[in-house]
Amino acid sequence: MNWRVPLAEFVIADDDLDAVVATYRSGWLTMGPRTAEFERLFVEYTGAAAAIAVSSGTAALHLTCLVAGLGPGDEVIVPSLTFVATVNAIAYTGARPVFVDIAAVDQPWLSATACEQAITARTRAVLAVAFGGHSGEIEALASLCERRGVLLLEDAAHAAGSRLHGRHLGTFGAASAFSMFSNKNLAVGEGGVVVTSDEAFAAQVRLLRSHGMTAMTWDRHRGHATDYDVVALGYNYRIDEPRAALAASRLARLDDENTRRARIDAFYREEFAGLDLTLALAAVDGLESSYHLFVIVLPEGSDRSAFRERLAADRIQTSVHYPPVHEMTVHAGEHELPVTESYAARAVTLPMFAGMTDTQVEAVVGATKATLAHVRS
Repeated sequence: MNWRVPLAEFVIADDDLDAVVATYRSGWLTMGPRTAEFERLFVEYTGAAAAIAVSSGTAALHLTCLVAGLGPGDEVIVPSLTFVATVNAIAYTGARPVFVDIAAVDQPWLSATACEQAITARTRAVLAVAFGGHSGEIEALASLCERRGVLLLEDAAHAAGSRLHGRHLGTFGAASAFSMFSNKNLAVGEGGVVVTSDEAFAAQVRLLRSHGMTAMTWDRHRGHATDYDVVALGYNYRIDEPRAALAASRLARLDDENTRRARIDAFYREEFAGLDLTLALAAVDGLESSYHLFVIVLPEGSDRSAFRERLAADRIQTSVHYPPVHEMTVHAGEHELPVTESYAARAVTLPMFAGMTDTQVEAVVGATKATLAHVRS
């Protein structure tokens, strides 16, 4: 489909190209100095003690769960309303995901009240998701976890640039995972980052991302080591130098791009105010969001498929974030998540990306209004 307005768009600037070309010309492509420099910049950006770049957001989630010590017999509270990688990362360790409901149809994040009700003697951690870049109930979850002696972990895949009262999301728990997939605010194609303020945790993540080896190829290349041992059963979760260079280049303009997203979000909300729609993810006091997603929730009884088809016919792409994980075959079971299910049946994600032109934004607004009137008539 030749979309007039795609859901998201990945734009490479000249500075990005220059950084990647310089990397290829350097002759060093595997994890090395540019990875280290990106990690330094991400630490500076988030205010965390350590950032470890890896091959994907899923790898970041897996390492976060693994190093947190999750394993068989443990329960981890998690929302069903997330991308399946969040839940898979728990299951990879042998721990059991325990799904709890979201706060409301316009607040599609983990409910702290529902979390507390789900805590048992086996609960080892809560894995919160910064849905759409929103802070949700992260402060209440941090307080709950501290009071109940449970680890707080964060899936910050949507949250690059999101801050609550000046504190970057992803720094409220023991560790967090960011994504640099091609539809994310800080996109490189595939990539992820583990963030933590625990140096011992960071050291273990660094070890496990590269086969549990005590010295890397770059260390040996520089003469800092001549051999190595393998001291843990690790993984090949390394990022490569071109993607690290691209990430560093894009990080420099992330705040500016998120500011543009904020203006688009505000325009959408102004234009859709008063319509028979629920607008999710409204800002709260103290939140500087990444505005990763813009989600509308259609009225009950609406034909969502017809709504999306009419927008697609107008060459405007939409999506659904997300089909609930507890309804997927691999994680199906007996679950009562009425708010999640109500939201998931009616939610539509509209286009949102920093490079949207005013003409594109106005096209989305006009088509949405016209389509809503048609499907409700």
